[in-house]
Amino acid sequence: MALTGVVAVLAGCNRLDFVKPDPRRRDFDRTAHEVELRRQAPDSTALVQRGQQALLAGDLEAADDSARKAARIDPRSAPAQTLLALVADRRGQAAKAGEHYRRALDLAPDTGVMLNNYAAWLCSAGRAVEAMPLFERAAAAPGYATPGAALANAGVCADKGGMPGQSEQLLRQALEVDPVNVVALAAMAEREFLAGRAFEARAFSERRLAAGPADRRALELASQIEEKLGDKAAAAKYVQQIRVEFPAVPDSNSGDINRR
Repeated sequence: MALTGVVAVLAGCNRLDFVKPDPRRRDFDRTAHEVELRRQAPDSTALVQRGQQALLAGDLEAADDSARKAARIDPRSAPAQTLLALVADRRGQAAKAGEHYRRALDLAPDTGVMLNNYAAWLCSAGRAVEAMPLFERAAAAPGYATPGAALANAGVCADKGGMPGQSEQLLRQALEVDPVNVVALAAMAEREFLAGRAFEARAFSERRLAAGPADRRALELASQIEEKLGDKAAAAKYVQQIRVEFPAVPDSNSGDINRR
C-alpha cells in the first residue's frame, strides 16, 4: 500500500500544518509531516514562517538558511528543527532528516505534531514497530488539532509493517475523526481494490478525489477501478486527466488492472 509524501503549508497566523502532496514526485513511501508554531520567541517564529514559505516555493537554500538562523536564536525551537528536517528530506538526506525530527521531539516530547512527525520518519525508514506507539501517543496528545492525521499515518504504517487488520481499524478510526482525510481515503481505496471489492473501492476513490487535489496514483487507481467495473469511458477519462495534469511523468498503463 502506498504512503503519501507531503510538504508543510501555512494554516493560520501561528500554525504551520501539513497537507499538500507534490503529485509530480513518485515518492509515495512517506507519511504526512507537520510544522507547529507555539510558544516560540517572535524572531524565531518569523524566521520559521519565512523558511516555510521558501520551502513551499522550492527554494531549499533559503528555507535552510532561515531554519538555521531560527535555531541559533532559539536553540529549543522544535519548529526550527522540524523545518530543518523537511529541508533535509527534500534533499534526499533521510538520516539527517531523522536526526532533526528526533531533536524536535526531544524538545517537545508531548506534542502531537512532533510525535506524528518522528513516527512518520521511523515508518519511512522501515521501523514500523517503533513508529506505532508514537502515532498512538500523537493521536491522544492533549491539544493536538489533527488526530486524524496521526491515525491515518498509523494505518498506512501498520499495513507497511505487515499488520493489515490493525491497519484497517486505524484507517477507519481516522475517517471517523476526519471524513475527508486524503491519506486514509486513498489507503482504503487501495485496500478495497486489492481485496477485489471494486464497488467499495470506487466509493473510497471518489471520496478521495473529492477531498483534495488528485495525485497521479489516485487517478491511476480510479482508472483501474473503472476498468474492473467495466466502465471503459470513465477509465479513459481518468487516463486522459493523467496525461493532461502529469505530462512529464511516463505513462504506466493506468487502466491495466492485470498489474495489480
